[in-house]
Amino acid sequence: MGERWEVRRGGPSDAAHRVLMIPGGLCTTEFCADVMAEPAVAGLGTVAVTLPGFGRTEPPEDVSMEHYARLMADFAAEAGCEAVVGHSLGANVALEMAALGLFRGPLVLLSPSFSRGDEMKSLAVLNAVGRVPGLGAMVWAGMLGLLPRAMKRELPPRRAEALAAVMADNDPASCRRILHDYYVYLGRHPSLVQRLCGAGVPSWVVRGDHDEIGLTDEERAGLRACPHVRMVTVPDAGHAVLVEQPAAVAEVIAEAVTAGVR
Repeated sequence: MGERWEVRRGGPSDAAHRVLMIPGGLCTTEFCADVMAEPAVAGLGTVAVTLPGFGRTEPPEDVSMEHYARLMADFAAEAGCEAVVGHSLGANVALEMAALGLFRGPLVLLSPSFSRGDEMKSLAVLNAVGRVPGLGAMVWAGMLGLLPRAMKRELPPRRAEALAAVMADNDPASCRRILHDYYVYLGRHPSLVQRLCGAGVPSWVVRGDHDEIGLTDEERAGLRACPHVRMVTVPDAGHAVLVEQPAAVAEVIAEAVTAGVR
């Protein structure tokens, strides 16, 4: 494929069922480690892969969401994965895998965005400023430099230092490109609810009870109306539910794999 993959594997090598895990923007497979170590998924083969372009991996020439969906679908097929778990931007990639008909197994979507308005306002500002010639590069470099201090307040204390360092160690130019194409994608699809519903795959939409990503009443009603979509709210968690409540996330993954087998 040409990209330099960063892969983390867990569970038995001869596991009957495998799950692909896709971390979010600025994140690597380190963000999946806690969930992969949970007893609820001990019998599963878990394969986490960093989206190429993050964590100092090589970005593809095409950083559109549709291309990422194709890359991840090909990876899932090669790795024999029957379910996909995505967090944040990784959740939107997983959603697109199903929407394009590239993956038909169960999805666990951890804190996806269903519209541009749902996203954090600071991210929209960063995207706008990042497109200004000259200024954009400096802003991204400065933001990444400040991340360790900022994220230590948002992440679980026992993991905050290591995870914040991972997020800070990104290439500013790659991040600018990926974020820009992500917003282009959201502009093409004013609401992704019907896109998920139309995919027709079993899906778990998992959000922390104080998630920073928004969800409108209309989006919530649309998701609840989909017969194959289940909404899960995780207590004591925000946007970083993957690392804040790994046991709860692992339970949902186990449920999704079981449903897929049935």
